[in-house]
Amino acid sequence: MKQRLITGIIAGGFFLGMCWLGGTLYHVLILLMALIGYYEFVRMTRIPAFQGPAILGYLGVIYLAFPWRLFDIARPLGDSAVLWLFMLLFLAVTVISKNEMPIGQVALLYLGMVYVGIGFAAIAETRNTADGHGLFWTFLMLAAIWSSDAGAYFTGRRFGKHKLWPAISPNKTVEGALGGVLLAVIVAVIFAFASGGLLTVGRAVLLGISAAVVGQFGDLIQSAYKRVYGIKDSGKLLPGHGGILDRCDSWIAVFPFIHILTLLP
Repeated sequence: MKQRLITGIIAGGFFLGMCWLGGTLYHVLILLMALIGYYEFVRMTRIPAFQGPAILGYLGVIYLAFPWRLFDIARPLGDSAVLWLFMLLFLAVTVISKNEMPIGQVALLYLGMVYVGIGFAAIAETRNTADGHGLFWTFLMLAAIWSSDAGAYFTGRRFGKHKLWPAISPNKTVEGALGGVLLAVIVAVIFAFASGGLLTVGRAVLLGISAAVVGQFGDLIQSAYKRVYGIKDSGKLLPGHGGILDRCDSWIAVFPFIHILTLLP
């Protein structure tokens, strides 16, 4: 726990500082995190991380998470066109390799590209919302996600009796999940009162619920596929926390979700 706290404070402080600065350095950091996250995903599936079709995945992640708007560059293709094109390229690998790289493996690589690439792209996009308050929205969502994690952990330890999903994550409880939702909503409402009218209480409640419910589901998704491959952590980059995907599994589920629901400007 001590190591986890130290790593969390240092890494969290560094990330928040970069987010505060914004601009090119922040977006380069997000892109780097996305590439490391995809590397961890590929390694977990036991597919060679820097050979053949995995390279396609890295290129797809770069395209999806690259800060085109920051450099005032029009994206050559929209998301739907890019996703279809990369799907075709991945499927072509099975033909070119004469099924030495079977469809199940290329499907996993494609899934990881979409999962990681769009997830981190949404995190970066939140910092650049059209209303000019991207820093506020990013801090709000991170605070809601982190408070959900904390609320679920401490409520679960104190009051947890009913297992939430023992086949996937044996330590999580229903009471902990509800505690996480409650604390995330409280934190989001505090942001609303401090926003000077930028955020209504009603929208804050929706954002808090989204951060908690979708964030906890994102954590369960990560637990599910780590259990399939028999590993504890996706990586070792962050002592006490594991890898980038271990630390950001809730983020890359929550941030795209709130943009899809247009809960942010």
